[in-house]
Amino acid sequence: MNAELRVVAIADADSFVKWSAALLDAVPGISRHMLLVRTPLTVSREQEHMALAGTGFGEGSVTRLGFDGLTGWLNGHLPDVVVLAGRGPLVRLVARVIDRLKQRPVVVSGLPGMSIPALRGALEYRRESDLLVLHSHREIRAFEALADRLGLVVPMALATLPYARPASAQGALARASRGRAEGSDAVGTARPQSGSVLVADRERHGTDLVFAAQALVPAQRHEREELVGILRRAAEARPNRRVVVKLRSRPGEAETHLERDTYAELLANRPANLVLSYEPMALALARAEGLVTVSSTAAVEAIARRVPVIALDTFGVEKQLLNTVFTGSGLLAGADDVVARRFRHPDPAWMQDNYFHAPEQSEWWMRVEELVMLRRGGALPAKTVPTGRGGALRAAWHRRSVLGSEDRSLAGAVALGVGAPLVDGILGMRRARGRAGEDTWSDPATDYTLEPRPQRDPVRR
Repeated sequence: MNAELRVVAIADADSFVKWSAALLDAVPGISRHMLLVRTPLTVSREQEHMALAGTGFGEGSVTRLGFDGLTGWLNGHLPDVVVLAGRGPLVRLVARVIDRLKQRPVVVSGLPGMSIPALRGALEYRRESDLLVLHSHREIRAFEALADRLGLVVPMALATLPYARPASAQGALARASRGRAEGSDAVGTARPQSGSVLVADRERHGTDLVFAAQALVPAQRHEREELVGILRRAAEARPNRRVVVKLRSRPGEAETHLERDTYAELLANRPANLVLSYEPMALALARAEGLVTVSSTAAVEAIARRVPVIALDTFGVEKQLLNTVFTGSGLLAGADDVVARRFRHPDPAWMQDNYFHAPEQSEWWMRVEELVMLRRGGALPAKTVPTGRGGALRAAWHRRSVLGSEDRSLAGAVALGVGAPLVDGILGMRRARGRAGEDTWSDPATDYTLEPRPQRDPVRR
C-alpha cells in the first residue's frame, strides 16, 4: 500500500504485550504504537521492558492509559488497524469501544502462543474481529472446524508465531534483553540437528536444564509437588549442573493467569543448583542443555533455537493440560527422562504442521492490507458486538470483571454485589460438569468474565 498504515496494539498482560509487539515488529513500513490499558493484569515497567526488548517499541511508542481514555485516544489518532491483544473479556470490552468510534479501524485479534486445543471461549470472545490470527496449519483447521460447529463466520489467517522464528532472527532479542536480565553470562549457541533424538546436541555449550513454569498446568497442588520432586531429582543427579525454574514474574507482579501453589513457594528449600530465574526466556535458552515443560509455548521458542525439549507427560496428555499439541511430535517423555536429561528434537512432519511452516505461507498481513482497502472503500461492514442477555447489568459486570479496581463506576459496584453470588453458583456447576467429563463453555486460557470477583494479583503460567 502506498500510505504508511497506522497500527496500534491494545494490551495489558505480559504475554499479550510480548506477542503483539513481536508480531507487529516483523511488519515493515508501518507506524506502530502500543496502548497499555490499566487492568489488574497490566504489566509492570520492568515486565514491559522485558516484553518489548529487541523490538521497535521504545518509550515514545508506548502509552499507558485508563480504559475511559481509550475512546479519546483512538478518535484522536485514527489508526487504520487495531490489534486487540488481551484475554477474551478484554477483547470484547475494547471491541465495544471500537463500535462507537467515529472512524472504525480494521480489528485484528489473536492468541499469544500455542492454541491447540481450539477452545470455544477463545473463539467466542473474538468472533467480532475482522481477522483472527492463528499460528499453524493445525490451528487453522481446528478453529475452522470449531467455528463450523458453532455456526460462526470468523475470518482467519496464518502468521508465524514470533517465538518460532529461526535462532538467527531472535539473536537481537537476546542481545537487547541481556542488559536487563540477572545472571546473563555463559551464553551458548545451538547447532541444527534433524529428526527426533533422545539426547541433547553435544556441540551445544549450554548445560542448564530449563523448566518453563506455567500458572494453569498442572493445576492440583499434589501434581505441582510431584513436578517439584522431579526437578529436585534432576538437580541431585547432576550437582555440577543447574536446574533453572524459569518464572514469568516476580512476587507482586501480575500475569495473564492466576497461579495457585507457586513454584517459588514450593521450592522454598532447594538444592543450591536448583535455581529460580526471572530473566527473559531467550537468555535462559542461550544457556540451556534442554527445556522441560508441560505445555508452555516456550517449547516452540526452544525448537526454533535448536534446543532439545521434553514435553512432560507424567500427568497425561489431555485438553485440560493444554498439551495435546505435542501428540506426534516425538517430544513427550516422562520423569525418568527428565532426570537423565534425555531431551528430544521434534519430528519434521510435526514441525511443518505446527508453527514451523515456511515463512511465505504466512499471509496475515496481506489479508490485513486487503481489509484496510475494503474498509476505505466502504465495502467492509462493521462486525459490532451484540448487546447480549442481561442488558446493562451484565455489561457493567463485564466491565467490572475486566477492569477490577480501575472501574470506579456505581454500576460496576452494583453489578459486583448482585452478580458475585450468581457466578459462584455457575462456576460450581461448571466444575461439576468438568469432573463428569462434559465439555464446558469456559476456556481456562482466555475466560475470566465469570470469576466471582475481579482478580487483584493474578500470576501467569
